[in-house]
Amino acid sequence: MRAIFGLGNPGRKYQNTRHNIGYIILDYLSEFYNVPFKAGKGDYYYTEVTLHGTRVMLIKPTTYMNRSGDAVRHVLGYFPVFEQDILVVYDDFNLPYGTIRFKPQGSDGGHNGIRSIIYQLHSDSFDRLRFGIGDDFHEAV
Repeated sequence: MRAIFGLGNPGRKYQNTRHNIGYIILDYLSEFYNVPFKAGKGDYYYTEVTLHGTRVMLIKPTTYMNRSGDAVRHVLGYFPVFEQDILVVYDDFNLPYGTIRFKPQGSDGGHNGIRSIIYQLHSDSFDRLRFGIGDDFHEAV
């Protein structure tokens, strides 16, 4: 089993902001595959899809960005998912708007959600998909 974590902040206030791109992408996948999210046993919502014959959990932590690692740690302890089988999708204001970058491991790059995950897993060896949101926040979402 694999897991994709979409980082964001819960609540209507943050719903359609660029900072919530992880949630937005997972919501799109949930709608596309017609698999609604349900409450997890911890601070997250999740659903499952089958992609190319592989079961994949889609997980939206509800711990707020700065404590995303709490939900990741819980999921890895509760479900048969291992660190090497996760992908974290999140925003990066250091990348130009619309840019996408894959990174297999490394530092948090100043992102508090990634810092929290690294802290909770005691490792930076997990895949990341960064979506550039730029640093000009005057433009529309």
